[in-house]
Amino acid sequence: MMEKIHGFTHYSFFTEMSALAAQYGSYDLSLGLPDFDIDERLKLFLKESAELSHHQYEPLSGSSLLIENIIRFNAKRINAITLKPREITVVPCATFALYTALKSIMNQGDEVIIIQPSYYTYGPSVVMNGGLPVYYDLGDDFTIDWDKLKKCISEKTKAIIVNSPQNPTGKIWKQKDWNQLYELIKNHNIYLISEEIYDTYCYDDAEHYSSYLHPDLKDRTFCIFSFGKMFHTSGWKVSYMIAPEKLTELFQCHQQYISYSANAPAQYALAKYLELFDPSANKQMMQRKRDMFNEMILNTPLRIEQKAEGSVFQIVNFRNVSKTMTDVEFSKWLTIEKKVACLPLSAFYNSRQNSNYIRFSFAKKDEIIIQALEYLQKKL
Repeated sequence: MMEKIHGFTHYSFFTEMSALAAQYGSYDLSLGLPDFDIDERLKLFLKESAELSHHQYEPLSGSSLLIENIIRFNAKRINAITLKPREITVVPCATFALYTALKSIMNQGDEVIIIQPSYYTYGPSVVMNGGLPVYYDLGDDFTIDWDKLKKCISEKTKAIIVNSPQNPTGKIWKQKDWNQLYELIKNHNIYLISEEIYDTYCYDDAEHYSSYLHPDLKDRTFCIFSFGKMFHTSGWKVSYMIAPEKLTELFQCHQQYISYSANAPAQYALAKYLELFDPSANKQMMQRKRDMFNEMILNTPLRIEQKAEGSVFQIVNFRNVSKTMTDVEFSKWLTIEKKVACLPLSAFYNSRQNSNYIRFSFAKKDEIIIQALEYLQKKL
C-alpha cells in the first residue's frame, strides 16, 4: 500500500516494482530508466573532459560552452526558442529545478495546482516549500477540462505545474493548450512551472511546442529540460532551466545555497555532444520502440485506448484481464505471476487508490520489449 501523508507519495512504491521484478526474474518495464547504452561519443567526450581537468566548480549559471550550445540547439528546433545567456541555468536535475523554482516564488500557505496523474515529486516539492498542493484530476481521456481547472484557482494560487510530454499519460500540450492556460491565469499573479524533460520524444510528426514560446506566458515561466532524459544519462546529474532574466536571478539567488552548480566534467561532455546531437534520430528510435510495444500488446487482452503522443511511457487498460483487482494488486500480480513489471496509475495520484490503468516504459532494449510481450501473449 502506498504511504500518502500531506501530499507525499512514498517513493519506495516506485522502486518496489523493480525490486519485485529482480526477485522473481521478471521483465522490468516499470521505470523509465533505459537499459541500453549511451552514445559512445558521449563516453569519449567525458574522458576528454577528465583529461582537460574539468574538476572544479563551474559558474553558478553553468559552463559557458554548455550555455552557448544550449542556445544554438534551441535555435535550431523546428519550433525554435530564442534564448539569451542570462535566461539559462544549468542544474543538477529536473527535480532540483522544480523545487528551487518553487522556493523562489512561494510564501507560507501559498497554493500550487498540480495536474494529476503526475510525477511523485510535485506534491512534496510544494509541501517542503511551505505550500499547499491543489490537485486537479484529468478526465478519463486525460485531457484538460478548462472550466474544472479554473475552479482550482483561488486568491492563494501562486503557481501551476505542467508536464509536457506528460509522465505517465504521454499527452502533449499544443500551442492551443498554452493559449487556453494563459486565458485562465492572465488576470492572476500565477507562475508556471513547465517540466518539458521529454521534449525530444514527440511522435507521429508532432513537434514539441514549449510553453516558453508563448509571448505572454514566457514572462512568468520556469521551463525545465533534462539532458538525462535526452541522452539516457540520468546518473550524470545535469539538466537545465530557462526563465526570463528576473526569474532566473531569483532562482539563482536560492540555488547558490542549495547546490552551487552541477557536475562539471559532464557539463563539458554534454556541451560537446550537443554540437553533434540529432534529435530526429533520437525521436525515431523511441517511436519505433513505442510502435513495437503497441503492436505486440494487441495480441494480449490488455488494451491501449490512446497511443502515447510523447514521453517513453504507455498507459494500458487492464480490465479485460481483471474486473476485481485494484491497479496496485494487478501490477504486483503481473510482475510476480506473469513476469512483466509495470506501475499502477494510482501511484501517480495523491488520493486515488485505484484505477483501470497500468503504465509501462518502452525505453528498453528491443529484445526486452519483445521477450516481455511474447511472454504476455502466451501467459495472459
